Amino acid sequence: MTSNTRVVVIGAGLAGVRLARRLGELGTPVTLIGEEEHRPYNRVLLAEVLAGRYSPDVIALPAPAELVRGRVTGIGREVRAVHLADGSKIAYDALVLATGSNPVLPPLRGLFRDAHRHSAPDHVLPEGVHAFRTMDDCLGLSKAVRPGVRAVVIGGGLLGVSAARALARRGAQVVLAQQGERLMERQLDPNASKLVERHLADLGVEVHTECRVRDVRCVAGAVRSVEMHDGYALDADLVVLACGVHPRVGLAQDAGLEVRKGVVVDDELRTSDPRIRAIGDCAQHDGTVYGLATPALEQAEVLAESLSGRTHARYTGTRALTRLTLAGEGFFDLAAFGETEARPGDDVVQLADATRGTYRKVVVRDDRLIGGVLVGELGSVGALARAWEGAEPLPDDGPLLHLLTHDGGS
Repeated sequence: MTSNTRVVVIGAGLAGVRLARRLGELGTPVTLIGEEEHRPYNRVLLAEVLAGRYSPDVIALPAPAELVRGRVTGIGREVRAVHLADGSKIAYDALVLATGSNPVLPPLRGLFRDAHRHSAPDHVLPEGVHAFRTMDDCLGLSKAVRPGVRAVVIGGGLLGVSAARALARRGAQVVLAQQGERLMERQLDPNASKLVERHLADLGVEVHTECRVRDVRCVAGAVRSVEMHDGYALDADLVVLACGVHPRVGLAQDAGLEVRKGVVVDDELRTSDPRIRAIGDCAQHDGTVYGLATPALEQAEVLAESLSGRTHARYTGTRALTRLTLAGEGFFDLAAFGETEARPGDDVVQLADATRGTYRKVVVRDDRLIGGVLVGELGSVGALARAWEGAEPLPDDGPLLHLLTHDGGS
């Protein structure tokens, strides 16, 4: 592509901003379209804003010079232009979808009049009920929370755990309701999940696992309680929906692009229209929608090189490590990668210190490190992550215990 190529990026999250900044550094003009009124920000740190540790300005991202605020309503592939809600159009030679994802809004009774439209982004939730995905969500929660307020967090994944802890730090009486058997079950093994639960309990969070919510009870349009599947009711002034996310693919679908779980892309991050690329939470590469910051940033770097004409860079996938750092009083740090549950025949090394609340575990299959989880002291996470990402056979001189206790690689 030439320096005159008009690159338009839809989405001013981590992936879109990183791509726009890199293109600018490489001399390729770019127009970034952001839907939110706020400055672009690091969504990963929203829980720290809710907890009161950071102000919104602290997590702001340096935006490129040409940032257009507005909502894209359609893509005209034939004329190569995007249509905005205010009636304006922006022409492109190359278009990048970095539209991110929407929160899953579960079809609970009392939540919506039309429970079937549970993934739509524009629902008006009852007073006191909040998704936790955007800066507006975060600021709305921050305004509503106060010492003693009764808050129910629905969802015990990474986002739910972060939200519950943040609300507890603000003095709320927090109950976390998780439908699965344990907290963060996608990333952690049972032992690590128990340590997360213990950490939350120490902060005063009441955790209920294997607990299905069926009803949100409202009076005069404001939430009053949450009812469980067994009929047990929890009084609630605030409800936080942390039930996961859906890739935001509406624009791509309307434009006739190939969409499965996400917008399907190849190793050059091209969609079924070679003039349109996709990166970040909305993209599906080789069957995977990552939904994590590290792959999104790697995709942005690869695409910047490609669109600037410097190299024919290819994206071959990311082996992503999940890390959760809960700073401040009651500091808590964990990391997980790969397969944390062993199969028959796997080798497992575990080190646990119940007094200090630390736990380290690695899983080896066919002489290769395939996964691990660390809670507490994470000095060894760097060395372990490198061994896992390399996917090379481990030496025969018994390095596992050394890797697990190595404290210089984070």
